[in-house]
Amino acid sequence: MGALLALASAVCYGVVDFAGGLLSRRVHFAAVAFLGQVGGLALAVVAALLMTTHDVRLADLLWGALSGVGSGAAMHFLNRGLSRGAMSVVVPVSAVTGVALSVLCGVLVLGDRPGALAWAGIVVTVPALWLVSGGGAGPGQAVTDGLLASAGVAVQYLALGQAGPESGLWPVAAGRVAAVLLLLPGALRHTGRLRLPPRSSAEALLIGAGAALGLVLYLLAAQRQLLSVAVVLASLYPALPVVLGVALLHERVDRRQAVGLIGAAAATVLLTLG
Repeated sequence: MGALLALASAVCYGVVDFAGGLLSRRVHFAAVAFLGQVGGLALAVVAALLMTTHDVRLADLLWGALSGVGSGAAMHFLNRGLSRGAMSVVVPVSAVTGVALSVLCGVLVLGDRPGALAWAGIVVTVPALWLVSGGGAGPGQAVTDGLLASAGVAVQYLALGQAGPESGLWPVAAGRVAAVLLLLPGALRHTGRLRLPPRSSAEALLIGAGAALGLVLYLLAAQRQLLSVAVVLASLYPALPVVLGVALLHERVDRRQAVGLIGAAAATVLLTLG
C-alpha cells in the first residue's frame, strides 16, 4: 500500500508540474507559486479536518512547517525555471538532485536500510530521470533553478517524513501555512502581478491543491514505507510531464528520453517489490 500511495503522489506532482509549467508561461511565476500555496492550504485544512487525528504534537507541526518552507522554496524556483520554457530540464534536475539528497540523508542520518531490490531501484532511478531530462542539456540558469528547487524538495520530503502518524494530516496543513508566509513578502512586493484573470487564478489555486494532495499521499506512504523508498517512488513524477508533452503537446521523445522512461518503469517495479 505504501508503494501505491507514493506512486499516486508522483502522478499528482507530474500533473501539477505540467499544468504549472504551462500556466507560468502565461502569467508571472510568483503569482502561480503564491496562489498555489493558498489553494494547497485550503485543501490541506479540509483533509486534516476530515481525517481522524489521535494526538497532534507540537513537534509534528514544526516538522510540517519545515517541510512547508522547503515546498515554498521549491515551488518558487521550479516555477521560475518553468516560466523560462525549460520544463524538460528544470523538473528532472530538481527531482534527480532532490531524490539523491533525500536518500543519502535517509540512509546516513535516519538509518534507513533498503533491501537489495530497493537499492537496485534507487540506483536505476537517478540516471533514468537524467535521461528523461534529455541528458540535462539546457541553459545554465534553468539548471540553477532546478538545483535550488531540489534543495527545497529534499527538505520537503525529509521533514514531512518525520511527522508522527498520530497527528493525521495537520503537519501538511502546517506546512502550507509556512509556505504561504514564506512567499507572502514577495507577493506583497509584486501585488500587481497577483491580479490575474479569474480563470488563471482558479487554475493556480487548483494546481496548488493538487500539489497538497500529492504531499498528503506522500505522508501516508512515508508512514507505511521506508522513507528513502517512498521518496524515490514519489520522485518519479518527471516522467509524466514528458508523457503528457508527447500526448497533448505533440512533443517528440528522443532515444535518450525513451530509455529513461523505460528505466523509470523498471525502477518502479524494483522499488515496489523491494
